[in-house]
Amino acid sequence: MIGIINTERQRHSTPIAWLLLLWLTTLLQFQQAACLAIIPESIRARRDYYPLAPDWRGSLNQKETTPESSGADADASTNIRAATTSDDASNLSARDPIISEIGPNEPYKTAPRPISKTSPEMAVTTPMVSASPSFPFPPYRGTGSKPSPASSQSSHPPKGYSQQPPKPKGDSNSNSKPSDDYPPSGGAGGAGSDLFSTPITSDLSLPACLQTQPDHPAPRKGIKQTQEGAIPTNKFHANFFLGSQSSSVWTHPYSLQWPKGQGDSGAWGLAVSHVDASQRFFGEKDPNGSRAARWFASPVGRADVVLSEEELEKGNATGGVELTTQDVKEHSVRMQLSSGGDVRLEAPVVQGMGMVTALYKQGTPVIKSGIGWSMVTKAMGAMKTGVVKYRLVMHDGATWLLYATGGDVSAIKRGELGGLDLDVQGNNTAVAKGSFTGMLQLAKLPGGGNGTEGAADAEKLFDAACGTYATGVELSGAVDGQKGRYTFHFQKEGLASNSGLVMFALPHHQASFSSETASKVASSVKLDTTTKGVAVAVVGDEWTMEEDISKPLSIGFVPWTPEAGSVKDISDTAKEYIKNVAQEELLSTDMLNQTDQPSMYYGGKALAKFAAVLVAVNDVLGDTDLAKKGLEQLKVAFARYAENQQKYPLVYDESWGGIVSSASYTTGDSGSDFGNTYYNDHHFHYGYFIYTGAVLAHIDPSWASSSSNLQYVNSLVRDVANPSASLDPHFPAFRTFDWYHGHSWAHGLYESSDGKDQESSSEDSMHVYALLMWAQATNNQALYQRSALQLSLLRRSLNSYYLYSSSDPGSQIQPKEFTPNKVAGVLFENKIDHVTFFGNKKEYIQGIHMMPLLPHTMFIRNKEFVKEEWEQYFAGGGADQAEGGWKGVLYGNYATIDPKGAWEVFAGAGVPSGGAGDGGSQPADPAPAPAPGNGTVNGTSTVEPTPIATSTSTTSLPTSTVSTPGLTTLSPTATPTSTSVPTIPVPGVPDSGNGTTNGTVSAMTSKMARRTIRRALEKGKMKMPYVRASVPKAKRGGFSAENLDGGASLTWYLTWCAALGGL
Repeated sequence: MIGIINTERQRHSTPIAWLLLLWLTTLLQFQQAACLAIIPESIRARRDYYPLAPDWRGSLNQKETTPESSGADADASTNIRAATTSDDASNLSARDPIISEIGPNEPYKTAPRPISKTSPEMAVTTPMVSASPSFPFPPYRGTGSKPSPASSQSSHPPKGYSQQPPKPKGDSNSNSKPSDDYPPSGGAGGAGSDLFSTPITSDLSLPACLQTQPDHPAPRKGIKQTQEGAIPTNKFHANFFLGSQSSSVWTHPYSLQWPKGQGDSGAWGLAVSHVDASQRFFGEKDPNGSRAARWFASPVGRADVVLSEEELEKGNATGGVELTTQDVKEHSVRMQLSSGGDVRLEAPVVQGMGMVTALYKQGTPVIKSGIGWSMVTKAMGAMKTGVVKYRLVMHDGATWLLYATGGDVSAIKRGELGGLDLDVQGNNTAVAKGSFTGMLQLAKLPGGGNGTEGAADAEKLFDAACGTYATGVELSGAVDGQKGRYTFHFQKEGLASNSGLVMFALPHHQASFSSETASKVASSVKLDTTTKGVAVAVVGDEWTMEEDISKPLSIGFVPWTPEAGSVKDISDTAKEYIKNVAQEELLSTDMLNQTDQPSMYYGGKALAKFAAVLVAVNDVLGDTDLAKKGLEQLKVAFARYAENQQKYPLVYDESWGGIVSSASYTTGDSGSDFGNTYYNDHHFHYGYFIYTGAVLAHIDPSWASSSSNLQYVNSLVRDVANPSASLDPHFPAFRTFDWYHGHSWAHGLYESSDGKDQESSSEDSMHVYALLMWAQATNNQALYQRSALQLSLLRRSLNSYYLYSSSDPGSQIQPKEFTPNKVAGVLFENKIDHVTFFGNKKEYIQGIHMMPLLPHTMFIRNKEFVKEEWEQYFAGGGADQAEGGWKGVLYGNYATIDPKGAWEVFAGAGVPSGGAGDGGSQPADPAPAPAPGNGTVNGTSTVEPTPIATSTSTTSLPTSTVSTPGLTTLSPTATPTSTSVPTIPVPGVPDSGNGTTNGTVSAMTSKMARRTIRRALEKGKMKMPYVRASVPKAKRGGFSAENLDGGASLTWYLTWCAALGGL
């Protein structure tokens, strides 16, 4: 690692030293190039080394400093220089004395040149790309080293079953046995009831097949939890208790860090930073043709202002400084810094907090800075009783306000007023002149390098709010008809009786505020965030956001569009062709072998593939006999996991509280199964299982009435979507989903210098869709309504921060230099990189936000966005260059704008003999698109949209009459579907009725159907359906079973095309 090179040293450096430096730099670059590997063709290589965030760090050429600007040699205590600028002077009150005024000796440098680097710890055997660097602010380098292999004494979880935590009082209605009248009158899920007060199930035990593991390879560093229960693993504050504990935590708009004596500040306290949009870094042009920056990021480790204490600043000389945490919750944490065993500083940390608060008890506050200030003034105007205010004007032009509420203990004992009196020592240190008990609060004014707009309003706002601070967030929600709402109730302490909280809202909050909350917005008080646009201040103790949930409530198991709702009526000709494909995929494929995977991720994808085939066969084709045969196989395949008989069984981790793979316990490799043991990707992995369970329960309700099946799936739901840790203490609340950000974080128990991250937005939405379907199939009203609200929120958030349509102003929140990429790639809290963890081909980057293709897909990814993305990346044969399963992913996505064109591509695969995704052969006679079903021969479809429930009080679960137990499906919408309109026979063209040209002969074989359709087309007796979408034509042919992702089937793709295209 190359450290800072002081300019004084540069003047005396020898040529040999510079040659050595050049040699080291070249060596690093050579190592990086040597680590890159050719990207395998198979999609099965994806995500093999998912926990890569620590390796995505980069190093920097450090900022050149001089003794004058570093603060190291500054001795004067006050009034060192008098060199204010006119801008600085204009912000001062005439009564504010200048107690320290220092002119910077050189311009503040905000853009050091990054040097991309690949960590030598990474044994790269799968594709890697040159990762976007993290940007430690000179000279501090943010930490993020990969955790060491499992250190548990036991190599495998011991047998046995631990005592269950006590059940909470007031158990909710059990959902162990579905019933048509769930919930009972007045029960959970009714209009106005709290969606977050009902656990997933009243049975809070764990499946008997799960062994318990008392420890975890990732230790709970410094956590001193006062309450029993699980600890959040994927939340914003995790860097406080992982690894070195010195990586940043982002609350938005601020970031916090424990510098541990490093960096320009050399401090041991709580470093507070904020980065304006003008201080971001942008990477090289994306190599995939968008001409946009491949990545953008903000510097880390800046330490703009550090709140510390005299004993802390002695560092390890007095027995060591320790960071501990208490009250670790999903939206907040209480962080403490101790020296010699005594707590010296405590900070309540809450997402969106408008001011950073540090609490002291008979300590001596120390204020430091890694940037340095040019001027420190003490406000002399009227303030609240017991409050002292300082203004810090920094070298980078920013202004921070420091409020002290409390007093000098010794002064108070003498009967004096107290307060905080600072002795400013140079340009980066100030020390209190006496012992202090109370709180210090920091807030940054808008402006600085961006001008002064909003600064005056912000200062008035902070003046009024000082003395009160947020300590936590309580989440509540309700559904009323087709409107859902969720509310943040901010808990607060301090001068709560006469001070309203100032909190910052992200763009998606602002767009969905209720009218009451919108009236509390201080629209002129704005601060940039790192990856979530511009945050605006809101004054109040609670926010309410509202979402239209009518669309999610209309989504079922069959293909769905926003315009038509659920669509399952297709032509008999299309049914016959798809049936032949389905027979091969269900009956000629070794389902048990394909689903027997050493990975929860791949196992779940394989199960979900066959589940989708069953939906197509049972719900759309209406072939209950074929569905029954496949259903029995899928039950057996699923039972392997439900009975925990897979290669790496699941265990219950008592340390953090969750269900994890035993892979890392067994192998010692923290990256096994994409880090599942370390809580990576649980919503992806378990989402596929939940969806499969939902399909099994949907087709055969008796399957879910088995207590073991119900308990197994519910346990996975509880792991990722527990609504309340107090009601269900086995699991934290919403392990991955972040209700403040509106999407999930896939990153588990790994320290990361850029914060939490998530790659696949589409698998994020898949897991919420799976929850919705499981709730529908098992009649879980509270989960059903909560998931509908969650899916609507996710749609808003993903289209704000992940998916960028040029026609939608709401999706242009990210920098204009980046949005032409169309998708985020990997979104971190501090940066976004248009790449994947497994390679940088365009089909990987765009495709990871497409898969899997399920009924909710078109709710998340609208047609205009898909059209823009297709034209930019995959038109003109671009999609045909994709290799392996990515080709199927791309054309499945294409079907949402041109289903007929996609049908022609998929039909080119013919009927595979080896099964989807299993190397099946490709017949030479592809099938063209069939005539439109349920309509006339001129291509005008008469598919009726499924009615949407219009209740204005309580949203009920969909219900239906089951005429054939175990095979006839529940209706996927709130009302029964309409009777199918018979297909109009085409003269001279047999249909699948009973075989004659008027529907009187037996069903044709696939080969006969294709030949008859082709001849009819040639003779003009059959017309093609629908007008093609105004997008470039997809290339027909060249598609085979090898082009199917392991989680996709040709049956489902064809069914999707036929339903969406009215074929």
